[in-house]
Amino acid sequence: MIETLYTEEHEIFRQAVRKFMEKEITPNVEEWEKTREVPRDIWNKFGEQGFLCPWADEKYGGSGVGFEYSAILAEEFGRTRANAPMISLHSDIIVPYIASFGDEEQKERWLPGCVSGDMVTAIAMTEPGTGSDLQAVATTAVKDGGDYIINGQKTFISNGICSDLVIVVCKTDTKAQPAHKGISLIVVEKDSPGFSRGKKLNKMGGHAQDTAELYFEDCCVPQSNLLGQEGTAFKYLMEKLQQERIVATLMSQVAAEVMLADTIEYCKTRKAFGKFIGKFQHNAFKLAEMATEVELGRVFMNNLLYNHCKKKNIVKRASMAKYWICEMANRVAYHCVQLHGGYGYMEEYPVCRMYRDVRAHTIYAGTTEIMKSIIAKSLGF
Repeated sequence: MIETLYTEEHEIFRQAVRKFMEKEITPNVEEWEKTREVPRDIWNKFGEQGFLCPWADEKYGGSGVGFEYSAILAEEFGRTRANAPMISLHSDIIVPYIASFGDEEQKERWLPGCVSGDMVTAIAMTEPGTGSDLQAVATTAVKDGGDYIINGQKTFISNGICSDLVIVVCKTDTKAQPAHKGISLIVVEKDSPGFSRGKKLNKMGGHAQDTAELYFEDCCVPQSNLLGQEGTAFKYLMEKLQQERIVATLMSQVAAEVMLADTIEYCKTRKAFGKFIGKFQHNAFKLAEMATEVELGRVFMNNLLYNHCKKKNIVKRASMAKYWICEMANRVAYHCVQLHGGYGYMEEYPVCRMYRDVRAHTIYAGTTEIMKSIIAKSLGF
């Protein structure tokens, strides 16, 4: 079905993206990993090429194209073996909240900067005391005149250091029953009084992509920064989480493809006991197993992308893909490092870094366990 999703125009776009990535991303990945940050101007370079929020309406600076273009960007970015900057997180997960639920004034104020790269976004859901259970968020927003006063703490926030806009998931009604009816989305701008950032978190992987703790101490923002209606954020989050899971799954699929390709090449050139290591039956069988799983993942991924672009209901299948493909990528990472032997443990080989990076894929955007729970509910359990 992928043939009907991508046209010649899409492939021309893919080649332009690939050329840009080869020039601006690939040569810098190692340096970014060492310094643990990405220069801010890279966001503007993406924006100048029209690679940020390509789906945005032309009146806000976008191209008004379909999700197919976002998928191409995510795929080509994954092929650079880089984990930062979090372009897809910004373009296809966070900014759509503004486009879908913001009023016209908010769109005019924020979307052009999101498209140009002048405004980098983050979404603050997770807290020290709650992760997957969004109904249990403790951050509060209380009305005071024409403002909201926000108090609370968020953690594991991607783009937390470099962001200019943070969409904060908070409780505007702590007494609401059920609890999810008291949750709202409020946009906090970087210079808002009472808003501060903690240190950049020291993670297992994704070293060049900044992740931080955020603090809100009597943080004052105007009530005009409320996205959508009060008390409806849980509905908004559930609606947008499907695309987030698709993006996360696509990242895992591409990572598995890249690791497998690198490992096949390595097994064709590295010798042990007088022959190429890919010629040993055990290794050849392991490569065959991985190639089969990666192919199955790609077929599933392409079908999921097709149906998402056609606006079909994919809640159950998105959860299935998120669970299986992200776990598959971790299996592939393990065996690819093993086949590389000692070299697989060396930072100079991309498979070493990717082994660390894909571990988070089974956690964010909904853990494997949450995905299985969603699937089980769809089966009537």
